Amino acid sequence: MNLSVLSQKISESKSVDFGSVFNNSIELFKKVWLQGFITILLTFVAIVPFYILLYAPMIAFGIADPESFNNEEMPPVAVILMLLLMPIIYVGIMMVALCLNAAFLRICKLKDLNELGSDDYFFYLKKEHLQKAALLSLLMIGLALLGMLTCGLGMFYLMVPMSLFPAFFAFDKELTAMEILKASFALGNKNWGVIFGLILVTGLFAQLGVLLCFIGVLFTAMLSKIPVYFIYKDSIGFSPNS
Repeated sequence: MNLSVLSQKISESKSVDFGSVFNNSIELFKKVWLQGFITILLTFVAIVPFYILLYAPMIAFGIADPESFNNEEMPPVAVILMLLLMPIIYVGIMMVALCLNAAFLRICKLKDLNELGSDDYFFYLKKEHLQKAALLSLLMIGLALLGMLTCGLGMFYLMVPMSLFPAFFAFDKELTAMEILKASFALGNKNWGVIFGLILVTGLFAQLGVLLCFIGVLFTAMLSKIPVYFIYKDSIGFSPNS
């Protein structure tokens, strides 16, 4: 589905129904809570190497010269290396999170529509998807920086279209990174208030897992991602190739 057809579908779509999306999300969560838990675990495991890489200069200097940290200040060279690595690390973390989130939405589609297919958590962590994922991650970081320049207020607006990125990434393989951005803003702007409310309410429900000795949040956290699936499904629908 190209951008012009997608834009027409968005303009002609009905407004997102809060109650319908919320209720459907709860029902689907009952089917995919385990997959959500696995997605969370895989995300944590996958980003650990990036953090190790970020602190590698400090660790290397500490091993080579333990006395260099006696004054409780990091060597300037280690600081510079960490600052140089930081953008790469952030892009890598965003890529992993985006790809795993998109894979979870794909699993949601399989379970919701009773389609045949495996729970492939690494479906989008493949060569043909990584370049687009990297560009989307750069766009997301750029938007986040713009939002922070407005004392964080811009993030309240940007969080709605940015939350839709994984859905278009997962279900519209023909779109480029910039086209995903445009489609997400088009759908997000049309239903901004409802989508923001869904993100807020399902996010609060997802945090109820902390009542189960805090570890329970690992089982409930992905509930907040499911509304995006139904927002896409109800507004656009799926093409045969999605």
